[in-house]
Amino acid sequence: MPRLPHPDPAALRRDPLPLKGRTALVTGASRRGGIGYAVARRLAALGASLYLHHHVPHDDSQPWGADPEGPEAVAAGVRDARADPSAQVFHGPGDLSDAAAPAELIATATRALGGRLDILVANHALSGSDGELLEIDAAMLDAHWAVDTRSVVLLVQAFARQRAALPARTPGGRVVMMTSGQDLSGGMPGELAYALAKGALASVTRSLSAALAELAVTVNTVNPGPVDTDYLEGDAYRSIAGMFPAGRWGMPDDPARLIAWLVTDEAEWITGQVIDSEGGFRR
Repeated sequence: MPRLPHPDPAALRRDPLPLKGRTALVTGASRRGGIGYAVARRLAALGASLYLHHHVPHDDSQPWGADPEGPEAVAAGVRDARADPSAQVFHGPGDLSDAAAPAELIATATRALGGRLDILVANHALSGSDGELLEIDAAMLDAHWAVDTRSVVLLVQAFARQRAALPARTPGGRVVMMTSGQDLSGGMPGELAYALAKGALASVTRSLSAALAELAVTVNTVNPGPVDTDYLEGDAYRSIAGMFPAGRWGMPDDPARLIAWLVTDEAEWITGQVIDSEGGFRR
């Protein structure tokens, strides 16, 4: 078999809008301090149209609270990042603990974005409702499984079904899931329900990538490491900052840059990978 030729020099030059004409759903994009918002802004800056999922009641229940100006302010910030003025930004709610919600969300986003969804970034997660081994109970385990694992797999399933309805091997199909470093040194003994649910996503990444390969869809999972999303302060915050060689926490745009690259055509040969983006974090 002859080797493929080297790319034409023009093909080596980066397209300033590699996602122009592509569409994306980003879940958990409900606060301007979060990773989902940073990812959405990056994708908008690369030309994509987006549907932003949010679940404000979850944020309201957390110490950091919901975005003070609500989901429309989040969407407005993403619109401001658009490089292509024709790109559209929609947003809507969804309680992904409901087993029917993932398929409904994929259908809603697909309709809003003109009938085709190219990119799924499953960024949402349940915070709290967790504990150490002697503290957790069945309700905690079930709650994290439902939101952090089951809903993600059901989102991927619904995404795959709508991609299967497109012409064979339509380019641009991308799935990015999120994990939390629970398999690295030290683990997460204080958040066992969360660690179990996120660990399942890391474990299933390669299987999902094989399942979606015939649809020309890549599947990768990103561990962003500790990221400053406004949930910690004081001595604990400073202590964790000192565990990074750079002396600072990861910021939401740090994993967002990696995710934005993974969903472009430049990353079409990368699939089935769990990628750590931790800035050299020393556990």
